[in-house]
Amino acid sequence: MPRVKGGFQGMRKRKRILRQAKGFFSARHRLLRTAVEAVDNALKTAYKGRKLRKRDFRAVWQTRIAAAVQAHGVSYSKFMGALKSKNIELNRKMLSEMAIHHPADFEQLVAVANK
Repeated sequence: MPRVKGGFQGMRKRKRILRQAKGFFSARHRLLRTAVEAVDNALKTAYKGRKLRKRDFRAVWQTRIAAAVQAHGVSYSKFMGALKSKNIELNRKMLSEMAIHHPADFEQLVAVANK
């Protein structure tokens, strides 16, 4: 019985893995076995990174809001509590953008929240 090398489909699979490993260092982009491991790890890390990015951005927004509100003499928690009690439903992303790009409007928002 002749030997079967796995022709087209095997080649397609190897090509896909090596294409995904493009840009990796040394054997990690040349050799199939190390490339498979490298690609697996890269995909795991990318998955984790997509989850972590949400946390990281929320922390950035909170820090920006806290800094902007502190300049007006109010703490972050007091400000957020005041917004909630006044039924002002702006999310943290919008508040941080407002604090950076529209400081005058943000100042008015702080004044409204502190009344």
